[in-house]
Amino acid sequence: MAPPAPLRVLVVCTGNICRSPAAERLLAAGLGATFRGQGDGRLAPAIEVSSAGAGALVGSPMTDQMAELVVAHGGAVTGFSARQLTPAMIQAADVVLTATRRHRSAVVELVPGAVRRTFTLRELARLAAAVDPAELPGAGSTTADRLAALVPLAAARRGTARAHAPSDDDVVDPYGGTRALYQRAFGELEPAVRAIVSAVRL
Repeated sequence: MAPPAPLRVLVVCTGNICRSPAAERLLAAGLGATFRGQGDGRLAPAIEVSSAGAGALVGSPMTDQMAELVVAHGGAVTGFSARQLTPAMIQAADVVLTATRRHRSAVVELVPGAVRRTFTLRELARLAAAVDPAELPGAGSTTADRLAALVPLAAARRGTARAHAPSDDDVVDPYGGTRALYQRAFGELEPAVRAIVSAVRL
């Protein structure tokens, strides 16, 4: 019997060298998931996290500034290379998390059917906080079970748990910026990752 397919999480930004790889590796660490290129193929993971860029610098590594922050927070940065977002990636994903509302729109333009499983990273964190933990699978469930259940529950709460401002759902682009700008971007995405992980880990 073939092993069950993993729950697939796709993270999207622009170049796929700053925000989305950072979120990919932090989510993988927090969820106990594998990331693209990890593993020996013998053990099927429950969750796979990958990333891509709407205008990717294909083949490039994560920027040094972002990699430094990811490693300092327990994420792995080895083996990463940027790749271009495609409709097939979106179609294969169970949940798509984007750096900004503009990226979310780009994902939905490519695959309109993905609208209810596509969120900005900070949006899903905010909506997850509005979900009663009792609505998620309890004892005996896996992190993958709980994440799969969270997605439709969060989508149903759109419009009822609004950000203070639309930009509160975006992570600033640090590419080409100062160390302070990288720290600001990381300071926007890392708490969102923690909130999502906290919502689905038992």
